[in-house]
Amino acid sequence: MEFLSQMWSLLGLLTILQNVLPTQLLSLLHSLWQSLQDSLTPYSYFDVPEFLGSAAVEPNALYRHRSSRARRLHTNAASPRGAATWSSVPFCHPSTFDTIALDPDLKARLLADLTAFADGREFYRRTGRPWKRGYLLHGPPGSGKSSLIAAMANHLRYDVFDLELTRVATNADLRALLIQTTNRSLIVIEDIDCSLHLTGDRGLASKRRNKRRRLHATSSDDSSDSDSDGGDNHRARVTLSGLLNFTDGLWSCCGEERIIVFTTNHVDGIDPALLRPGRMDVHVRLGACGAHAMRELVDRYVGVEDHEMLDAAEGCIRDGAEMTPAEVGEVLLRNRDDPDAAVTELAVELKARQSAADELQWEDSAAELSDESPRKKGRKGLGWEGKVRILGRLRSLTKSESGRRGV
Repeated sequence: MEFLSQMWSLLGLLTILQNVLPTQLLSLLHSLWQSLQDSLTPYSYFDVPEFLGSAAVEPNALYRHRSSRARRLHTNAASPRGAATWSSVPFCHPSTFDTIALDPDLKARLLADLTAFADGREFYRRTGRPWKRGYLLHGPPGSGKSSLIAAMANHLRYDVFDLELTRVATNADLRALLIQTTNRSLIVIEDIDCSLHLTGDRGLASKRRNKRRRLHATSSDDSSDSDSDGGDNHRARVTLSGLLNFTDGLWSCCGEERIIVFTTNHVDGIDPALLRPGRMDVHVRLGACGAHAMRELVDRYVGVEDHEMLDAAEGCIRDGAEMTPAEVGEVLLRNRDDPDAAVTELAVELKARQSAADELQWEDSAAELSDESPRKKGRKGLGWEGKVRILGRLRSLTKSESGRRGV
């Protein structure tokens, strides 16, 4: 009874306030209450007079916020019935354009291109082009290709479909997987040079088939072996033609706002037909870590912006020393609790690589004069003793440079 009396008292108080308070204040309180509801539930409720006051729901800002963040990473797999299908997990990669180490000009061009693509619905309709775009990311291992893909997905808030070509049986399965992808997605094929034979020799498969047929006609014993060996060939595996249709054929237009990304360590090993504009529109070369990217990584990992050994490391990069962003990050990660040691080890490693590059260049020049190839001889990298000597040289160089500056 006490609870009921308190409830009736509260209702009475609300009735009095509704009659006493001005209309403007009531509307303000109502809007505040509505915003509080929207912050607690992803749906907004409202009345529908046409249905005699029935309540309906619509997604609000919280729903759109949750939907934009609830993105998925898909990978292809065979179902129990053998059909090609996708399975997915939440996509939570932390990489963004603020965290990856890229040349500032390259980063600006990529961001501008991605933004223009995402806002280009009317442009693509007006020009009669499918609303899709192709990116080719190529460079040595550790240059940041996968991190860049994650940054692109996070920037555009797209789902990611990671397509493993070696698990696709036929061109028909490849087409079925394409149809199952959603709009606003990145379709990624990593290490495409290792997934298919895309070297441009399109007649190689037919030559192998003709050779098997000749062997089949000459010997019955060889015939049985040929049948067993040729079983894979009779199953129409994914071909270059199927991949070309995947990227630029009629079936590639079955959705909107899609980006197809290929990655490779060796771009020369891919058929040029796959790389032309319309299939791979943007080619991004990711190589060794530049001076700006190196300083950005050092600042992010160990919080160092100015250091004498950092200047020495930058000089080594400008003189030809090369380290990928992954290698630089590993040195900094090992020494993240000691910034001085991190920058010093990085400078020593870069100086060692510069010395090795200079030695290689000198040997190549000598080989041209003597017509002897030094690559026939085994080379050994600099050991720790050599790196200690290099560290001593770096310190003496930085001290002499400081003396000339009057520091």
